[in-house]
Amino acid sequence: MTHRFELVGDTKVAIFDGHVDNEIIAHTIATYRTQKKNDEPFGLMNLNTVVEHFLDWKLQLPRVEPFYAVKCNNDPVLLKTLADLGTGFDCASKAEINMILDGNLAPTDKIIYAHPCKTRSFIEHARKYNVKMMTFDNEEELQKINGLYPDAELVLRIAVSDPSAQCPLGIKFGCEPSEVAPKLLQKSAAMGMKVIGISFHVGSGCNDPAAFQLAISYARNLFDIGKSMDHDMYLLDIGGGFPGNDHEKFSRFASIIRTNIDEYFPPSENVRIIAEPGRYFASASISITTNIISATKVPASRITKDDGDSDKDGYMYYMNDGVYGSFNCILFDHFQPTGRPLFPSSDIIPSEEYPTTVWGPTCDGLDQVEKETKMRRMQVGEWLYYPDMGAYTKVCATNFNGFEPPTYYYFMDNTTWSYMYAMENGH
Repeated sequence: MTHRFELVGDTKVAIFDGHVDNEIIAHTIATYRTQKKNDEPFGLMNLNTVVEHFLDWKLQLPRVEPFYAVKCNNDPVLLKTLADLGTGFDCASKAEINMILDGNLAPTDKIIYAHPCKTRSFIEHARKYNVKMMTFDNEEELQKINGLYPDAELVLRIAVSDPSAQCPLGIKFGCEPSEVAPKLLQKSAAMGMKVIGISFHVGSGCNDPAAFQLAISYARNLFDIGKSMDHDMYLLDIGGGFPGNDHEKFSRFASIIRTNIDEYFPPSENVRIIAEPGRYFASASISITTNIISATKVPASRITKDDGDSDKDGYMYYMNDGVYGSFNCILFDHFQPTGRPLFPSSDIIPSEEYPTTVWGPTCDGLDQVEKETKMRRMQVGEWLYYPDMGAYTKVCATNFNGFEPPTYYYFMDNTTWSYMYAMENGH
């Protein structure tokens, strides 16, 4: 695999002559590390995947500007790549706003402070740096913003959610759209506060795209009400909830969203439409490769909870990353990672699979990555490969018990590099 290195921001990125994927590169790195007796876990970010998802977004949702949700994964290389593609950013705190501004990643009109419950000092910080767009969903928040940042451009967040979503959000944020939302628009007008649009979030990891249809229809009604109160309504924020590793599912979502946007907000109205995708860009681009640090043979019944398996073999493996590191997505994102041996079975390593439990490295019993799976017999020192590990993983990792998060490596192919950067570098 011939490659060279280029800089994306301040980070070296491997540029390969031909197409490569995470698992192939993981093979190479793991082999080298084994030779060097380095068994530390590592992550890989495939920037090709990020660019491919961006291009597919522009193809399927041409009227919708993606404002990447920084909370999903704040890796600086990912943020820089998305910025260079021209995305905006959904920020939820002072620190996230600073990541974008300090890195000169986007102008302030490409940042939305999309948190309906804001710290007072964070609002003042947004005012200081002229970040005007921000969400609200209640009168108390409206009064708070009015007292600290009366020139803010407000986006009213309504509650329309998919109860089957991976992480439903309607319970915590968003006002009732039929009766409460019009009253908040009226209150805003009476206070002289500028409301520029409506936002919603159907839930992170949405499963039912019909939630978008309902939310867009509510937004249309509130646009008309807001305009009747002299609000300059020109922004629709359709939030997040887009799948990160299912192209067919995304296509279904995009079709429904396109149809309803065109019906309720025709292009002739020149409404600015944005969204807040997070996992859509982050999830599939990243894989984690871990090393088995301990292995224990147990009665299979200990894993399957079936007394009939007491005379069969099962195995418990302990690896050097877990729920306090990259796999916190199990707790925070309700995502169940599924790993597999990085290297295939052989004559020496039989392919027969056994009931298996996979644990993280800490001394906490909560640190369980896979409760019950099937896997071939593994040895201490072997590697496990986990795909689709970019969403709500690295951003939440800790060093509990002294276990450091994985080292990350970044790559793309030369065609993607040329698309992104060749002209600006004079190539």
